[in-house]
Amino acid sequence: MSAGSNAPTIIKRKKVVAGGGHHGGAWKVAYADFVTAMMAFFMLMWLLNATTEQQRKGLADYFSPTIPVNRISGGGSGAFGGDNIFTEETLAQSGTGISAPSRSESETEADALAAAQVAALREIEAALLGQGGESMLSDQALRHIITRLTDEGLVIEIFDLPDVTLFVDDTVVPNPVIAEIAAIMARLFQTVRNGVAIEGHLSAESVLKVDNPVWELSTGRAAQMRLMLQSGGLDPMRIVRQTGAGDREPAMRDATAPRNNRIEVILLRSDR
Repeated sequence: MSAGSNAPTIIKRKKVVAGGGHHGGAWKVAYADFVTAMMAFFMLMWLLNATTEQQRKGLADYFSPTIPVNRISGGGSGAFGGDNIFTEETLAQSGTGISAPSRSESETEADALAAAQVAALREIEAALLGQGGESMLSDQALRHIITRLTDEGLVIEIFDLPDVTLFVDDTVVPNPVIAEIAAIMARLFQTVRNGVAIEGHLSAESVLKVDNPVWELSTGRAAQMRLMLQSGGLDPMRIVRQTGAGDREPAMRDATAPRNNRIEVILLRSDR
């Protein structure tokens, strides 16, 4: 175009449309929200299927407010009110009141009876062994005794020593040491009213005998202990059990050890 020409100047403007034409970018945000929602939905379905009721409750409590606002009962007295969260009454789905539930009278009495039983058995044990004072038994007799308190009662084991046996050879004839122990036990047992059980035990023979009357001998020795207790003043009606276990229940790993020759006298708990 020559200088000084009166022809109009034409300016061509190109319209640039951002976002890919008339679609724009909003659909991408909407799609992302949809995918996120679906992932959350499927995760929720998986959690419901893979967890227990207790675990689900724990998850719900995790997302619940730490201050108890409302489950089924409120804390006010208005239209939406209910019991106060500090009530002493038990509320459904919200546990008990502010205080722990009181124990029933029967449960309290049972606990007191059990404690009294244990205390009485401990006193018998202490008197027999001379705990906290002088024993009623001689030092020689005390060597043959051990005691233990179990759920069944106070178990008193009277056993052979390598140099002193409770009975004469393989008989039911008592030696003086077990006669002394039986007399003292009979006196102590008269201070309570608990039942008494007696068990006889023997050690195994190192060589198998053709005639080995372990059952008869263990039972006979248990019977002899019963007779000695009764002679010492124990009411026969308090004997509730008398058994002989033979050599089937050794106290030592070595079944032939003299320690397995023993009499177990059990002062039974009356609260069982």
